[in-house]
Amino acid sequence: MDHEGLDRLIAAEQDERRRLALFLHDGPVQHLAGIALMLDAALYAVSSGKPEDAESVLRSAIERQRETIRELRNLSFAIEPVVLRDQGFGPALDELVAQLGREHHFQIDVDAAAGDQLGEAAQVALYTIIRELLEQAVRRGPPSSVSIALQPTSDGGLDTVVADDAEPERRRRSFQVIEERVKQLHGRVAVETLPGAGTRVVVSLPAYATRR
Repeated sequence: MDHEGLDRLIAAEQDERRRLALFLHDGPVQHLAGIALMLDAALYAVSSGKPEDAESVLRSAIERQRETIRELRNLSFAIEPVVLRDQGFGPALDELVAQLGREHHFQIDVDAAAGDQLGEAAQVALYTIIRELLEQAVRRGPPSSVSIALQPTSDGGLDTVVADDAEPERRRRSFQVIEERVKQLHGRVAVETLPGAGTRVVVSLPAYATRR
């Protein structure tokens, strides 16, 4: 990787760390602080002889706690999905697309059977690339439909095709981080964007990269 590419990759990883820090500060941390205030209010209501008020506050605190748990669970899964390690590429990708489909109300068609033949490092890298492409589609749309297909090539490599019908991204820079990640696997990326027809990205990995 050249210096310019390395700089872009480092900058992207720094941006991701900032994004995670901001999410934690503005989301779960604030929610936990709010829960603490609710519990203080519930204790005060109990000591003041107002059990009904205490019960109402506690119910709100429980709901806020459950929401925070869901946010932290989703964050943990996004960083390193346990299911990828324990069950393989296919189930991890199924869980990812199911989660995104529920949150953003769009249909995702997945054909990822070939992913379970990848090596461990290639699975993690390709999963991360697909997740980034899906998150980009959500930011641009969200789309109404997305398709993901893993297609073995005649020379033993693997093509991954991710297509969505969201508004195409006009800034090439948005795909540079993905291109750098694919280059680390000695692969190639082809991006096709058509106004009104969405975006189609093909990630091509050579045979030796898929066995890592």
